[in-house]
Amino acid sequence: METKHTYSVSLGTIIDEFQLEEINGPVDRERKVERNEVNRPGLALSGFFGYFEPSRIQIIGMSEADYLSRLEEAQQKEVLNQFFSFNPVAVVFSTGLPVPQTVIDAANTYQVPVLRTQRLTSEFMAALIASLSVSLAPRITRHGVLVEVYGEGILILGDSGVGKSETAIELVKRGHRLIADDAVEIKKVSAKTLVGSAPALIRHYVELRGIGIVDVKRIFGMGAVKETEKIDLIIMLEQWVQGKMYDRFGLETEYTDIMGIKVPTTLIPVRPGRNLAVILEIAAMNNRQKKMGYDTAKEFNDRLMNMSVRRAGGKTTYGGF
Repeated sequence: METKHTYSVSLGTIIDEFQLEEINGPVDRERKVERNEVNRPGLALSGFFGYFEPSRIQIIGMSEADYLSRLEEAQQKEVLNQFFSFNPVAVVFSTGLPVPQTVIDAANTYQVPVLRTQRLTSEFMAALIASLSVSLAPRITRHGVLVEVYGEGILILGDSGVGKSETAIELVKRGHRLIADDAVEIKKVSAKTLVGSAPALIRHYVELRGIGIVDVKRIFGMGAVKETEKIDLIIMLEQWVQGKMYDRFGLETEYTDIMGIKVPTTLIPVRPGRNLAVILEIAAMNNRQKKMGYDTAKEFNDRLMNMSVRRAGGKTTYGGF
């Protein structure tokens, strides 16, 4: 079952993360930022407010600051009062630019936080957008286990009791890392990338039936856990069904759609005697190999086809085992 959430981040969190200087105050650090886009308000400062979105953080760089400095004081006050009347969530001066008193006065009138960073405009914008994209990313929570195996993030899904947590512990013992057990919070941080993490309450814990709750970080060390990981592959575990046809070649890749992103998915039947940890290691390496352009199943199938052609003396036939 998937649970959807809507998220925001406090302005205080952004101030602390980027070490922003508070120019006017006191700043309302609990002010909510709910958009991951930012804006350079050049057109707004010139008087055009069509499509202006005050819910975005406004960044004033050298161009905007130079434009303001060329205005007469009366005109400057008029422009700034109009701009701040839209109550933007925050205004940040980049490149360590001096903040005119007219800006501070107008901001105080409408209680808009004015901040400053020493970073260059483009550098700060890129870093801020990246941070907001993660903090405000759409997300769902899925019942499963997330591990990192040879650099691949593997999301293990399956019915309760199928062996997901036991497989994760075995992988940790073999030198891989646990990200989340039982509940995996999945964020869509870009059009192509899903990142998984554990809810704070159960982070680094694993539940093993018959034993109870295990603290993986304390038992196996800091190297056995990780805070977040991209989801590169989904492994679906199910109890072995006698007589069911399972894929033996892997020619066709199955996908699972999560928030509009298709993730390669492999179904693995579970029965006594199967070493799931080793199977997942092979699956991780095989997935990396595919991303690097080599598909073992396709190569093997091509060899079969070529062998069939040679044996038929040039006539195309379809061989098998």
